[in-house]
Amino acid sequence: MINLTKIAVFLIIISLSLNLKASEASNWLKEEVDKILIAYQDPNLPNENRFLLIEQTINNNFPGKSIAINIAKKSYKAADDETRKTYIDLFKRHLALNIASLMKGYSNQSYELIDSRYDEKNNVNYIDMEISLDTGKIIVTWRVLKHKERYFVIDLIISGISLYETKRSEFNSMLKNVDNDLSKLNDELHKTNESSYQKIIN
Repeated sequence: MINLTKIAVFLIIISLSLNLKASEASNWLKEEVDKILIAYQDPNLPNENRFLLIEQTINNNFPGKSIAINIAKKSYKAADDETRKTYIDLFKRHLALNIASLMKGYSNQSYELIDSRYDEKNNVNYIDMEISLDTGKIIVTWRVLKHKERYFVIDLIISGISLYETKRSEFNSMLKNVDNDLSKLNDELHKTNESSYQKIIN
């Protein structure tokens, strides 16, 4: 006969373990987000310094290289080593500039981590953040992966729209416009990054 008590205890232990993993990921995310917000709450900090902090945070916490390669697989594979390295550097900067542009309109809006759950099958934490805006509230879901004792943000889902999928679609379109030539994409990306950077620091 099946011992229901033992099964119940086992399920409780599993549940507590999953909740602990989700809680750890949430605490890590809050620390990283607050680093950026504190910088934006300092009116004396130049925009260049704010962007530098965002760029460092994104490079430390997003697997930019992996995302860049997955987005441009065929073109990346066909390119030489120097072109590949340039592309990865430009993509990581592009990602940081995207986040910085979202922060451009920040004016002490509050946020709250309202839910966190651990997907054991895919080893991914889903963390829901509720952001209060003048126009209402939006939900941002962070997909956080732990790899080699470190957490990484692998995607942001804003109002149901995946940042990763958006970037993949955007870059596929850009690559088509340059005949899937990664070197030509680098030229375009460099121009776009420079334009975005000037808008952010001014």
